[in-house]
Amino acid sequence: MVKFFFIKIVRLLKNKDFQLDSNIKSSYLIHFSLSKLVELLRGVIKLRRVSFLGANVVVYSKGQLTLGKSVVIGAYSYINCTGENGIIIGSSSSIGRFSTLSVSGSISDLGKGITIGNNVGIGEFAHIGGAGGVEIGNDTIIGSNFSVHPENHNISDIDTIIRLQGVNRKGIVVGDNCWIGAKVTLLDGCRVGNGCVIAAGAVVRGDFPDNVILGGVPAKVIKHRA
Repeated sequence: MVKFFFIKIVRLLKNKDFQLDSNIKSSYLIHFSLSKLVELLRGVIKLRRVSFLGANVVVYSKGQLTLGKSVVIGAYSYINCTGENGIIIGSSSSIGRFSTLSVSGSISDLGKGITIGNNVGIGEFAHIGGAGGVEIGNDTIIGSNFSVHPENHNISDIDTIIRLQGVNRKGIVVGDNCWIGAKVTLLDGCRVGNGCVIAAGAVVRGDFPDNVILGGVPAKVIKHRA
């Protein structure tokens, strides 16, 4: 009976044909469900939205945070939406524990924004800056320690301290249906097409077409998926 109701609730929230592993114990489901209920109540109370909010999540500029249905933000995450367009997270997407999403690195020069599509899963310890703008497409799955930096420091003037030379920004775009491995870093200006796979530990810059497998430092096309 516990499993039956659990499946019904998940299907209602996620809008998909969800099934449980046959080895899951009812006792675990009860504990898991209670913890999710606490997260749901926390999301409704703190964010005024139907979302699952882990313990000790810090959110700045809540008015610039747009959430779809059944979004999960893991415990101890830091969400700073201050910027031109804030942060948008689509339905049924999740942000892993101990992650940072911050649109602006400085209040003297506000960033553009971060947009995350529907059904996106991002692992623990992600760091996503939004200064030059970041877009992550629908149905993309991402491993832990994901790092995104849509901004570069200017360095051309050797007579001026680097930190005083300002920055330049191009933005970062990741397409739909991508699989990005653990510890991948995306650098400013990169464009990753739909259906791409990025190997763990890769450092990505430049433009890449749809349906390719990338790897290396700097990342290059290893092969095409089809």
